[in-house]
This record gives sequence, structure tokens and C-alpha cells, in this order.
Amino acid sequence: MPSSPQHPAHTPSDLSGAVAEDLALYREKFRRRLPESLDELRGPARGVVDLPLHMAWSGMTSYDLGKPRQRMGLYRTVLHEGLHDDLPRYLNQDLLLQLWPVLRTLVGRTVRAVWEDAFPQLASRTRAAA
Repeated sequence: MPSSPQHPAHTPSDLSGAVAEDLALYREKFRRRLPESLDELRGPARGVVDLPLHMAWSGMTSYDLGKPRQRMGLYRTVLHEGLHDDLPRYLNQDLLLQLWPVLRTLVGRTVRAVWEDAFPQLASRTRAAA
């Protein structure tokens, strides 16, 4: 489409500014969901967990924490889709710390950065596991 007053051509600097703004908004979305402390994460450590549809909208809704792949899938889903009140209900501090060195490679870059920036003990678990 040619440039016109209604549809001006975007310059590379305009696009990079727009992308940076979108990334900042995306990061803020996850930051607002964080608990104050990992101590608030008192979710189940065993058993079967059933997620509500607002989190498990595109896949499994029931996860057996005794099965490593399902446990990892649950945590990945909750970190990406869970709202502020969901995190303490479905995540367990001890399990999150245990899973983090691998889990951090399965979540998006933004989710990983937001959690590690807010909770340095997660980043230190990663360094200790390396």
C-alpha cells in the first residue's frame, strides 16, 4: 500500500519503537500477576489438579502431579495463563524452585525474565544447577 496521509509509511525507527512498547506492555502484563513473595505459592504438591478453562483453554485441564511431564505442563500453563489469584492457588513454592532450572527453558523469554527479575532465588537455582 502506498504511503498517504491516512496510511503513512512506517520507518524502521517507528517500528522498533512500536515493538519496544508492545514488549513493555507484554512484560507488564506478567509482572502485575506476580505474588509479593514465593512464600505465597501454597498450591498442591501432589495429587491431580484441575485447571479452570480461563487457564486451560487450549489443551489439558487435568494434571497428575505425580507424572513429571504433566507437572511441568501444569506449571508452564499456569505461568503463562494464570492470573494474580491463580498463582498462589495452583503453584507450590517448593515445586517451582525444584522445576525452575528446566521449566525456565519451556516458558517464554518474557515470563522467564519477569519471574527471575522479581525472584532472584529462581535465577540462583539455575546457576546452581549448571
